[in-house]
Amino acid sequence: MTRTLIVMRHAKSSWGTADPDHQRPLNKRGRQDALAAGAILAEYPLDVVLSSSATRTRQTWQRAAEGGAQCADVEFTDSLYGAWTDAVIELASELEDSVATALVLGHEPTVSSVVYRLAEPSELADQAASGFTTCAMAFLEFDGTWAELTSGRGRLVRFEVPRG
Repeated sequence: MTRTLIVMRHAKSSWGTADPDHQRPLNKRGRQDALAAGAILAEYPLDVVLSSSATRTRQTWQRAAEGGAQCADVEFTDSLYGAWTDAVIELASELEDSVATALVLGHEPTVSSVVYRLAEPSELADQAASGFTTCAMAFLEFDGTWAELTSGRGRLVRFEVPRG
């Protein structure tokens, strides 16, 4: 069975706030970009969304859903806030075999590192690793179970940077 892992960085957040990092909200551009991301994500039947618990990732998903993304199983977890690459890959490897498409919504520098580690070497993988700006999404496909997701196993088939 071919599975899809979508790795996404949160949309642009506001630095003009006194809020602690975990609670920083999206700014105007971030809200617009996340809405545009939703139109792209609407093309994929998401079985599960694993998102950081940070305000900016929560708001990114909310706006993406307003833009057309759909998923009944959305999990916000503290373990993705500040997570290292191995922790994110381990979280994905623990997904149920019934999951065909999963979205991981997190932060830099981890998201680009996850994509670079999982993707087969390619120009697109190099582009994603060096240009994972806010709201960027990498679409990795691989054959097998989630437990078999390891370094170099994924095919990076799409890389998008939605702008609203």
